[in-house]
Amino acid sequence: MDARLLRAFIAVADCGSFRAAAQRILITQPALTKQIQALEAELGMPLFRRGRHGAEATPPGEALLPMARDVVRRMDALTHYAGRVKRGESGRLSIGFGLSSIDLAPRSVAIFRQQYPDVTVSLEDLPSSIQIESVTAGDLDVGFVRLPAPSNLGQMTLRTETLALAVANEVRAPSDAEQVAGWLTGRPVVQLAFEKGPGLVRQIERFYGAFDVRPDIIEEAHDVQTVLALVAARIGVALVPASALRISPPLIRIQPIEVESATWKMGVVWNKERLTRVGENFLKIVHAESAG
Repeated sequence: MDARLLRAFIAVADCGSFRAAAQRILITQPALTKQIQALEAELGMPLFRRGRHGAEATPPGEALLPMARDVVRRMDALTHYAGRVKRGESGRLSIGFGLSSIDLAPRSVAIFRQQYPDVTVSLEDLPSSIQIESVTAGDLDVGFVRLPAPSNLGQMTLRTETLALAVANEVRAPSDAEQVAGWLTGRPVVQLAFEKGPGLVRQIERFYGAFDVRPDIIEEAHDVQTVLALVAARIGVALVPASALRISPPLIRIQPIEVESATWKMGVVWNKERLTRVGENFLKIVHAESAG
């Protein structure tokens, strides 16, 4: 049923006059008359009686008027909501992140939620490899990952991340990268399990290979927080992303290692074929935050 016909019906019922109703909805009176006639033909019943005092709804018209108002209200609400969805002001957004983006991802989400409170946002801590798979499959809209990513995905570099040495405060450790490498050889080390952070473990192995480090890996943990807790307990030392400083306990010290083999790019990725307006709006905020 054409919403214009229902609006014409409501206007005549409210105004009690075809002339006044035509003025109200900004059409000519003959055009309004044709719309009412079309609606009456579609419904198979007269809706108004016209007389010297204007137009009066028939009993069937009176009975249908409340539902007509409700239908128009719902259609207006749908049109309004569709506009918000089109502009990315309503909808859903799923985001993946990892330790290297533990500050940037939540901060960007917080700003996004302030600007777009009607968007439902989910945030999940996942390894970069899983995020890339999920973005490719469409299960995640945006992922904060280790770069480079596959060329079929859109990607934006946000910053350079680096490995850091995590030691208990009482432990004396060198700051120079080559000295750190030599210092690590034969020393007890705790490390994130490969299945929980394959990208981080490969980066650590790259650093070890560049300086021919042979550490004694005595324990593997399933999250970086546990790695840091083991360091604080003086079970061993560890190599972690420098961003771990933001979640490290006060009992340990985080020393960034400024050398090429210990650095990598961190950024965001998205599926170019599936990116919604909601995702576009979020990426604008991410870009602004990284640039600032």
